[in-house]
Amino acid sequence: MRHTLAEIAAALGGDLLGDGSIEITGTAEPAEAGADQLAIAIDPKYADAFAEGGARVALLWEGADWQALGLDGAVTLPRGKAGMPELTRMMDEGPEIAPGIHPSAVIDPTAEIAEGAAIGPLVVIGPRARIGARARIDTQTSIGEDVWIGDDVLLHAGVCIARGVRIGHRFIGNQNCVVGGDGFSFTTRDKSAVEELRGDLDHAGNAVAGSSQWQRVHSLGAVEIGDDVELGAGSTIDRGTIRATRIGRGTKIDNLVQIGHNAVLGEDCLVCGQAGVAGSARIGNRVVLAGRVAVSDNLFVGDDVIAGGGAGIMTNVPAGRAVLGTPAVKMDTQLKINRELRRLPRLADTIRELQKAVSQMTQKD
Repeated sequence: MRHTLAEIAAALGGDLLGDGSIEITGTAEPAEAGADQLAIAIDPKYADAFAEGGARVALLWEGADWQALGLDGAVTLPRGKAGMPELTRMMDEGPEIAPGIHPSAVIDPTAEIAEGAAIGPLVVIGPRARIGARARIDTQTSIGEDVWIGDDVLLHAGVCIARGVRIGHRFIGNQNCVVGGDGFSFTTRDKSAVEELRGDLDHAGNAVAGSSQWQRVHSLGAVEIGDDVELGAGSTIDRGTIRATRIGRGTKIDNLVQIGHNAVLGEDCLVCGQAGVAGSARIGNRVVLAGRVAVSDNLFVGDDVIAGGGAGIMTNVPAGRAVLGTPAVKMDTQLKINRELRRLPRLADTIRELQKAVSQMTQKD
């Protein structure tokens, strides 16, 4: 895939400096860039690395002296990070999936495949499934019965879309993600120990006999995903028990994330690796859950909440709040708690010295 420097500048809306006719076949960091690669240096701290590589052109921070860096051309942006989505989209060829349907794919005769689809080897598409235009589906992907998938989706190798799932346009499913597996939902004929614990912390041991015989609650709902959603490798979204589990438009979900049954995530959320959202939790719009954040079941997290890494959300969180810690509290409060915790050893030493002094005074009396 080749692009001239002038084409890249136009696509990014940046300032073109020097020779715009130079063709570029890829990107690299300054120290590793070759003559046909665009060196990415959106911060002055990367300037010294140009001496180690062979780059002729680069994406630079605004105001950079491109000639002093020994370049033949450059593109500058006021905020270099803002240009990365478009630049990487231009340079990413994606998985190599031949146009049309591979002979080894197994497609039910009642399934509908819109025009322009590319379906790779060993893909299985079930009865009455509908696949939108220009879909790209990589090897060994499984799509169940009655699934509806929009236009311009990309499903990487090993993706599993279970029965009845509805997915909007431009969805990206990364390797081995699962949409629509059964929810983890079990109950007992009599009140279980867990229910006892929730009702009365002092009587958690009084669950009735036989309460450990878990009865499976089947998942009759599905999963509904809006447009422009991405699901990371190995991540899972469980189907609802009665109603659907829902993921809002524009939400991005990282690798190894678990979204439980009946959960609702709003629009433009960012859910980072190893986070977990338990069943029936409701997450507002533009919420950020950092890595390893855990949201308990049946809670509400308001719009624009930011949860720092490892936070354990055990109560409702109002809109606009930044939280940290387990149990999660206001971020500034948790930072104060951390500071005081670091002082505990010194405080313990002080208390021991005071106890010793008091003991000596008592003995003298």
